[in-house]
Amino acid sequence: MKPINVGLLGIGTVGGGTWTVLQRNQEEISRRAGRPIAITRVADRNLDLARRLTAGQARLTDDAFDVVRDPAIDIVVELIGGYTVARELVMEAIAHGKHVVTANKALLAVHGNEIFAAAQKRGVMVAFEAAVAGGIPIIKALREGLSANRIQWVAGIINGTTNFILSEMRDKGLPFETVLKEAQQLGYAEADPTFDIEGVDAAHKATLMAAIAFGIPIQFDKAYVEGITRLEAVDIQYAEQLGYRIKLLGVAKRREQGVELRVHPTLVPAKRLIANVEGAMNAVLVWGDAVGATLYYGKGAGAEPTASAVIADLVDVTRLHTADPQNRVPHLAFQPDRMSDLPILPMEEVETAYYLRLRALDKPGVLADVTRILADLSISIDAMMQKEPEEGEDQTDVVILTHQACEKDVNNAITRIQVLDSIRGQVTRIRMEELKG
Repeated sequence: MKPINVGLLGIGTVGGGTWTVLQRNQEEISRRAGRPIAITRVADRNLDLARRLTAGQARLTDDAFDVVRDPAIDIVVELIGGYTVARELVMEAIAHGKHVVTANKALLAVHGNEIFAAAQKRGVMVAFEAAVAGGIPIIKALREGLSANRIQWVAGIINGTTNFILSEMRDKGLPFETVLKEAQQLGYAEADPTFDIEGVDAAHKATLMAAIAFGIPIQFDKAYVEGITRLEAVDIQYAEQLGYRIKLLGVAKRREQGVELRVHPTLVPAKRLIANVEGAMNAVLVWGDAVGATLYYGKGAGAEPTASAVIADLVDVTRLHTADPQNRVPHLAFQPDRMSDLPILPMEEVETAYYLRLRALDKPGVLADVTRILADLSISIDAMMQKEPEEGEDQTDVVILTHQACEKDVNNAITRIQVLDSIRGQVTRIRMEELKG
């Protein structure tokens, strides 16, 4: 049977992994797909690298547009990254009637609605399993495996860099800056780690999962994004003493009024499986009304784990290459004309529990003032911990765990607590998620 011809844009870490795995497992992949899948053209600015990897088995070019316009290419694999040239290449490929496989979560989070609409109109597929959580098949699970369910929430550790940093801070009691340097030396963090440590990368992925889980348009600009740069080692230690672990979570939660879409450090009960995901691993927890909680765990990055997802998409597209476009699985799981207009809620309307740490004078009446403020705003206290002052000190840390409360009420409470004469400095606030059904 005639092979499916693939044009590979970018043969760096993931592109090289894709080439290697496809060559190594060619027979197995062909048996699954029903026909051979062959990368026949490769575009990369580093032609020497491309030449070494492909060893003459593919035609090479340094102009990616040559590949997307080649009439012999059936599927374009975009592994260049970024928002600009990648967008032009993907749109050009679609315009030329080619299916697209991409690992580019940033591109889809920002331009996904436009890209999917163009693909729908042209009758081609855009597959993106590798864009979220590397080798974990979470996109397929949300789009297909859980399609019988009304999904209520998704919560994921979807950035390996930040999870490695938080694991090291907890295990070794080291400050953020020290562990970040270690992560860079080990190759877990980029030279410029901003997208990772500020939560942007996780927010791109959470945005895509929310769209698929709830059948809403992609709305990255409405996501709340908070990274881990302000986390202190002392809070990780206190969380541990209270039976919690701190993880950077991407959370998408359906409520009657709309969808919560947020990324931030989160206290998770240590007894939850997801709280015990360590190092650079990823995990996504999904709760559906029929199935309950399901957990997806594995490597969220790396050459071959991500290549696994890229090739799985190639197999899917190959299987459905000749299928009626109207009978394919929709890009965002729901039929395009049946998308929901459920809005993304502003952060002030989010409801969750909270960890509050305040530095207070060690004298009578301080806690009474604080608890009065919380009571006035209908914020119920679940637990409280007061540390003994250091010798010679007249102030100490007080940690309060609240029951579920509205973000705007907690903001108001923090403002009022911080102006008390007995409080020193800023109140530290970290959100909490029980992650129960």
